[in-house]
Amino acid sequence: MSERGYALVTGASSGIGECFAKALAARHQNLVVVARSREKLEKLAAELGRAHGVRVEVVVTDLSESGAAARLAELIERQGWPIDLLINNAAFGARGEFWRLPLDRQMEMLRLNVEAVVELTYHLLPGMMARPGTGIINVSSTAGFQPIPYTALYAATKAFITSFSMALREELRPHGIKVVTLCPGGTRTNFFVAGDYGSRSLPGGLQAPEEVAAAALKVLDRGGGLVIPRALNKLSVFVQRFLPRSVVARIAGNVFRPPPSKA
Repeated sequence: MSERGYALVTGASSGIGECFAKALAARHQNLVVVARSREKLEKLAAELGRAHGVRVEVVVTDLSESGAAARLAELIERQGWPIDLLINNAAFGARGEFWRLPLDRQMEMLRLNVEAVVELTYHLLPGMMARPGTGIINVSSTAGFQPIPYTALYAATKAFITSFSMALREELRPHGIKVVTLCPGGTRTNFFVAGDYGSRSLPGGLQAPEEVAAAALKVLDRGGGLVIPRALNKLSVFVQRFLPRSVVARIAGNVFRPPPSKA
């Protein structure tokens, strides 16, 4: 490419997003890192700049606010930061009965998990289509493969992201833009604590976020596609196809049902 571009990583201050930023910096990729925590982002930017000699632009914003994604896209264009890789990673979940969870918090979830992904992708695609070899990684979840009572809205947002991302891959294939749909299972991040999901114990343990990011980048290098890290997660998604959806929802509800005191 004639001009060295950037990878845009949302939710870059911790977890999978931070691991994406570190892995890409090690590849000598310039970065635009986005999250709400200025302190964490500036610390990460300084660390990656020193270690790898890359440019790391910090953007502090809350993408759950209405119109925030469009404003971010405008800033990127105004600053002249050409985007070679868009990683839509920022998201959150919440556990509880739908009608008991605060509506404003659930609407924030919709804006962050769905609206921000759509807006950023829409606004940045024209510039990316003009640059050969660009790509998109949309971070979904294995939660998107089935309805999950007591985290109903989160699972629904991830079902949207999986469907949207996989469809977009086919649309963009003729234009040479690689699209990865990343669907990790339980991962060692602050997701479970922040969403009030309680502690989780899975066979083989929770995945390391570094493992998840590495799996996505490996598939990106191969041209894109669906990524479900770990064999156990792949098996779980596969087995669900042979069960009635009502049975799958009932099983998921038993797993995610809050303790009686929180119901």
